[in-house]
Amino acid sequence: MGTDVRPPAQASSANDWAIHTHQDQELVKGLGLTSATMLVMGSMIGSGIFIVSAEISREVQSPALLVGAWLITGFLTIVGALSYGELAAMMPRAGGQYVYLRESLGPLWGFLYGWTLFLVIQTGTIAAVGVACGKFLGIFWPAISSSNWILHFWKVPKFAIGPMTLGGMDVGLNTQNLVAILVVVALSIINIFGVKTGALIQNIFTTAKVSALLGLVIFGILLGRNAQALAANFGASFWNHSGLGALHDVGGGVLVSTLTVLAIAQVGSLFSADAWNNVTFTAGEVKNPNRNLPLSLALGTGVVIALYIGCNFIYLSALPLSGSATGSTLLERGIQYASEDRVGTAVMTQMFGSIGGALMAVAIMISGFGCCNGLILAGARVYYAMAKDGLFFRNVARLHPGYKTPAVSLMVQMVWTCVLCVSGSYGQLLDYIIFAVLVFYILTIFGLFVLRRTHPEAERPYKAVGYPILPAIYIVMALFIDVVLLRYKPQYTWPGLFIVLLGIPVYYLRQRGFRV
Repeated sequence: MGTDVRPPAQASSANDWAIHTHQDQELVKGLGLTSATMLVMGSMIGSGIFIVSAEISREVQSPALLVGAWLITGFLTIVGALSYGELAAMMPRAGGQYVYLRESLGPLWGFLYGWTLFLVIQTGTIAAVGVACGKFLGIFWPAISSSNWILHFWKVPKFAIGPMTLGGMDVGLNTQNLVAILVVVALSIINIFGVKTGALIQNIFTTAKVSALLGLVIFGILLGRNAQALAANFGASFWNHSGLGALHDVGGGVLVSTLTVLAIAQVGSLFSADAWNNVTFTAGEVKNPNRNLPLSLALGTGVVIALYIGCNFIYLSALPLSGSATGSTLLERGIQYASEDRVGTAVMTQMFGSIGGALMAVAIMISGFGCCNGLILAGARVYYAMAKDGLFFRNVARLHPGYKTPAVSLMVQMVWTCVLCVSGSYGQLLDYIIFAVLVFYILTIFGLFVLRRTHPEAERPYKAVGYPILPAIYIVMALFIDVVLLRYKPQYTWPGLFIVLLGIPVYYLRQRGFRV
């Protein structure tokens, strides 16, 4: 990919370090603290919080462990954000996490992150959230459906590779993924017209969806409590199956411990809380980044995690955790078997009837639209930074002459995202990459330790809270989750690991002069 330009070797002196990590001068500083915080929150809040608690509750079989899964996610997310704050203040450069990995562990690791981010993490997430907009729009216009095909190319047959079953997806254009494509194209074009324009949209939609989550919590406290749900979920029953010695069936008769099942449950909750790091991608456009980047990470993740935990208590107050897939009412289906796992919609319907479900569908569409905008705005900055280093197509480093935005990067990201929308594989790829996402978080926080040792003289306007204890605990906990997923969720982990490793020969072929 790209040109013969090579990133400079890792700095060996304070002066070299300052030169290598200077702020981007050609980008417009258009993001203040409010916009940066809104970007953190807007990128985190998608459709996951309204859906994944159903799957988590089926895995943990306990109200206490459902809350526990979200508390673990909250701890990891906030510690990760506080650790990234130090790196962001040290290196306020476009590209964020890519830059941190490049500087601490070397250009190969930065490339592998950017490669995986472009191939599926960022673009796959944008595609999936866009399709979620279409899914909920279909509640109001039934013609918008995954089965209403405009062009149906083929259905990929299922096949097995070891413990994994791949394939089975439909490839083509239907009305549901057409909505996703229109959302992606519209937001990508809008973001060309200046970072302030993209930030304005982000601020509006983030305010709307944070208000919707806050409204769900407040209405749930005031009006949503159901006597049957309270009796089933709280009191002595709250702690059902939550002892450290309890065994949990994760399918196929495999029994695991409570700590292991909590690690498995992180698949849904961690992804729902992911993308908080996206603000670091836009660091070159943040005003006073030494202050605003760490502060926006702390504020944004803290507010969202508090809302997520509050929402789960509302779910438990409105619906029983346990239920039946064949139940005819919301209370009989419970959280575990809410229709299509739409727990948020089920809770609002339980509170206010069909109008409540419709209002929640609108809130989720607003949430998805805002999330797509944040991901599109942020992701393009990584490929721009990679192209500047000669690790991506050279034209991706070009800025719009008038608006000083990475216009080519936005268009390249848009095209690949649209391909994922029609491929039918984006949801599957997202599942497969969970393991790899956590690996890069571990590596980046490990890089914090490396930089403390190799560049003790570097300016650190902000230092990670709780260093070295909290970052070390993060690494240990995240490694445990990855090992558990590797063992018990091979269908998620091995393909993701393969995608990452495939980047290694691509990187070295590029180093040898091949234009890949």
